[in-house]
Amino acid sequence: MAGGLVALLDDVAVLARAAAASVDDVGVAAAKAGAKAAGVVIDDAAVTPQYVRNLAAEREVPIIKRIALGSLRNKFLIILPAILLLSQFVPWLLTPILMLGGAYLCFEGAEKVWAKIAHHDAHGEDEAAKDEKTLVSGAVRTDLILSAEIMVITLNEVIDEPFWSRLAILAVVALVMTVAVYGAVALIVKMDDAGLRLSQLSGPVAGFGRGLVKAMPMVLTGLTVVGTAAMLWVGGHILLVGSDELGLHFFYGAVHHVEEAAHDATGVLGGLIGWIVNTVFSAILGLLVGAIIVVVVTYTIHRRKPKAAAETHTEAETGTAAEPH
Repeated sequence: MAGGLVALLDDVAVLARAAAASVDDVGVAAAKAGAKAAGVVIDDAAVTPQYVRNLAAEREVPIIKRIALGSLRNKFLIILPAILLLSQFVPWLLTPILMLGGAYLCFEGAEKVWAKIAHHDAHGEDEAAKDEKTLVSGAVRTDLILSAEIMVITLNEVIDEPFWSRLAILAVVALVMTVAVYGAVALIVKMDDAGLRLSQLSGPVAGFGRGLVKAMPMVLTGLTVVGTAAMLWVGGHILLVGSDELGLHFFYGAVHHVEEAAHDATGVLGGLIGWIVNTVFSAILGLLVGAIIVVVVTYTIHRRKPKAAAETHTEAETGTAAEPH
């Protein structure tokens, strides 16, 4: 009896060690895979603060929390099941779907550029700032594309792992990346409040607080610019790599050739310069594709909305005139 109990405890200990090793392997693999997606994570963190720029201070963190929850839903309820199923049964569909998301990012970025140039708001951001539901849904839509890119990059790094290991690694990356991105965003948007509190103290701390308060509007404006550029860069890069994977090698080959030439010509800075070249060309491609989509949407969907509104207004006036006094 005692011998059987000892044997059972030995088996439990072996299983515990195996489980611990498995968890450790998942953690290491998740860290390595997540590092590959770090660029998109930075883009995600840069894009998000623009959605809370015009909000009252007390609404900033609650809105970021709602966007973060939406991001978790995106990752765990939509992206994770979808990419696991697609990678298991129809892996060739991943690239076209990702390219559609890239085209949407290009559209979003190009529309913001056009709104800045034309001195008007393409999305009606003043109205959106008042309508929190609209604001959150727009942010979560953009997050869906960036999250999909993060998850697909991670998947490509662990594609040879068994199904359950893939699932565990992707789940860890999804959770850690969401906490990291939206935790950083919450800190960024509340820095001015922290500066205001520090400014009420005395000495150098108060001066630092006042400097922080003055600097934060510029920081948020800079992040808005970075976020728009990130949409164009990430969207363009998705289209560039996707077109190459689908057999259209010209665009990727041309950019890669220039990137390699810049790398070889700049010595120790070759890696950085090559990355900048690739980023600039990806952003240019994203802007061109986004501009085309903006023109198409402007002269189709957006043109129909005012026409429909005018018809509704005319019908309302006609109905009012027809009413007996």
